[in-house]
Amino acid sequence: MLYVRANGLPRARLGIVVGKKFAPRAAERNLVKRMVRELFRQRQDQLAGRDVLLRLQARFPRAEFRSRTAVRHTCRSELVALMEVATRPLTPVPAQTAAPTSSSSPPGPQPTQLPQAPSAPPAGT
Repeated sequence: MLYVRANGLPRARLGIVVGKKFAPRAAERNLVKRMVRELFRQRQDQLAGRDVLLRLQARFPRAEFRSRTAVRHTCRSELVALMEVATRPLTPVPAQTAAPTSSSSPPGPQPTQLPQAPSAPPAGT
C-alpha cells in the first residue's frame, strides 16, 4: 500500500512499515526496507515536496519462490511500480463540503491521493 501527499518542504520524506504479521522473518523485513530506501534515494529529486509512506499489506509468500534471487526480483519489480506511482503529479483532494465540527483537527495542508499501483493478490486466494 502506498500513501503519498504533499509535505510543503523542499525535500521528500520516507516512511516504511513492514510488520511481522506479513513478513515473519527479520531478513525478509530488512530486505524490503533496504530495497525501498535505495529506490527512494534514486528518485528523491522526483519526489521533492512529498511524504511517501509504504506499508506492506500482504503476507510475504515464501513458498512461491525457488530462490532468494527470485524473491528479490519480484519484490524489486513491485517496489519500482509503486515508486513510479509516487512520482506522478499530485492531485488535490476535494475540500470538505460540511463545516468542521469542534472535535475536528485544526485546518492544515490538504492531503493528496494517487492511484495505487496494481499489486499481487494475497497468498492463498
